[in-house]
Amino acid sequence: MSEYGTWRRVSSEGRRFLRGRIRTLGRLALWSLLESAHTFLGGYAVARALDDGFLAGRTGTGIGWLAVAGAGALLGALALRGVFGGLADLVEPLRDGLVRRSVRQAIGRAVADPGRAGDSGAVSRLTQQTEMARDSFAGLVLVARSFVFTALGALLGLAALAPVLLVLVLPALLLGTAAFLTTLRPMARVQRAALDADEALSARTGELAAGLRDVLACGGGAGAGAGVESLIAEQEGLTGRLARWTALRTLALGVAGRLPVVVLLAGTPWLTGRGVSAGAVAGALTYLVQSLLPALDALMTAVGAAGTRLLVVLDRFCDPRPAPRPASEAPAQGPGPEAAPPAPPAQLAPPAPAVELRRVRFAYGPRAQPVIDGLDLVVRPGEHLAVVGPSGIGKSTLTALIAGLLPPGRGSVRVAGAPAGALADVPAGHGGGPGPGPDVRRTLLPQQAYVFTGTVLDNLTHLSPGPVPRGEVERATAALGSDALVARLGGLDAAVDPAQLTPGERQHLALAAAFLSPAPLLLLDEATCHLDPRAEEHAERALARRPGTLVVVAHRISSAARADRVLVLDGTRAVCGTHAELPARSALYRELVGLWDAPE
Repeated sequence: MSEYGTWRRVSSEGRRFLRGRIRTLGRLALWSLLESAHTFLGGYAVARALDDGFLAGRTGTGIGWLAVAGAGALLGALALRGVFGGLADLVEPLRDGLVRRSVRQAIGRAVADPGRAGDSGAVSRLTQQTEMARDSFAGLVLVARSFVFTALGALLGLAALAPVLLVLVLPALLLGTAAFLTTLRPMARVQRAALDADEALSARTGELAAGLRDVLACGGGAGAGAGVESLIAEQEGLTGRLARWTALRTLALGVAGRLPVVVLLAGTPWLTGRGVSAGAVAGALTYLVQSLLPALDALMTAVGAAGTRLLVVLDRFCDPRPAPRPASEAPAQGPGPEAAPPAPPAQLAPPAPAVELRRVRFAYGPRAQPVIDGLDLVVRPGEHLAVVGPSGIGKSTLTALIAGLLPPGRGSVRVAGAPAGALADVPAGHGGGPGPGPDVRRTLLPQQAYVFTGTVLDNLTHLSPGPVPRGEVERATAALGSDALVARLGGLDAAVDPAQLTPGERQHLALAAAFLSPAPLLLLDEATCHLDPRAEEHAERALARRPGTLVVVAHRISSAARADRVLVLDGTRAVCGTHAELPARSALYRELVGLWDAPE
């Protein structure tokens, strides 16, 4: 929207706000009149002290006029005390109103689009921008009021001393003011763009924080980071542009604040030649140096910084449009996985373990305590393994090591006989790709299921290297118990909007896609946590019947009871065995299944 449209919209809201506070404005005006009297007395008393007192040889008269100037200063201090009281009555209601409006906007956006992640830009509006508006409005009202009434007192004083002083001083003042005004619109544009970038960055980082696990699991870290870096670079560029306009504004302030003094001093011979007394010149200089120019400098600084910032911030709250969203809001559908090379002829040697860990150690940092230390594990092809343990014990770390997303600090991790790190360039959750050995592929399903904009069929078959017959897809959804969901969505050809799906519905689709994947190794990292126990059991039994190896980070102990073997992680120690064996071997497992009185 144009700056004119912004100004018209904000000024309309501002007039409505001020009309409801006429009495507060009246009190401010009355206190400010005292400030005008203080300004008038400041210069006029100096002129009279010189002309009627010290220069005329009447020292007592001169001291008396200086005492009058001192009394004016006390009057100004009293006025300032009253001004701040009235200012609080004007500023705090503005902040409270902006907070209420920010909350209403956030709730309105959430109601209009309930499936969308929280409006992270609302955090910026509710905290940073409301405080910015309050501080800017308070500063602007304070200096604008001060300038108006100070200028009134100073100009009346100049006219009372000698009207010709106005002819000499006003053109220089107007020239500097005009130069300053030319910087306002460009600075407003830059500051609006800076706030847009700030909200977009806040929304983008909030979006990434909510889906960080999926981003990592899908190998999208570089692309996601590039989006944030571009926003940061944009903010950096806008800051540079704002600094350049600030430099021009400072130059304009110098012209407005220094040129009138230079003109007055240079024109003193001309003034005295036309009958202007030395006291009148000194009084004019006092008006400029002590009152008018400081007030003008404060006003220009406030308008140039706080004023343009306030205009832009208030427009954010007046704007009915949705908050800016990053251009990459909709998840992009990446290219399908490449087909794995055909398996070589069967060898006489026994097949390699599906997963093999030898003396594996891993810590998040060189000085951090290891999460996994000295772990040995062999998972046979076709085996169903459940991993259990307290939250934060290292279960997700283990799946990331097997998936090749994390390199072990010590030891080795092999999948189907090949180093798991060879799969690191293959996006997890996308089936896999070519590797150095036969069938070196795996599919990792994280807790936050990956679902993208497309058809239901696209979401169910994107882990498969080629077309999947519809009949096979329908059998898979029936086996997983997802057929009712597919029917409710409108069938296989219906469009899917991820934002409109519940977490459980997303997990249903992701599990069906994993079922159809040709990957011989499935890693489920609490991928059924949003399903009820009955649906979880149905899905896990179906995946266990599927050809291949299944490793499940168990969300419920019932998952462990269904597995062939259970790996119990307890600190850096691990115990592996069947569900029937482990209560006698692991106190933690006894606690998890509630067998407190089992024999040691």
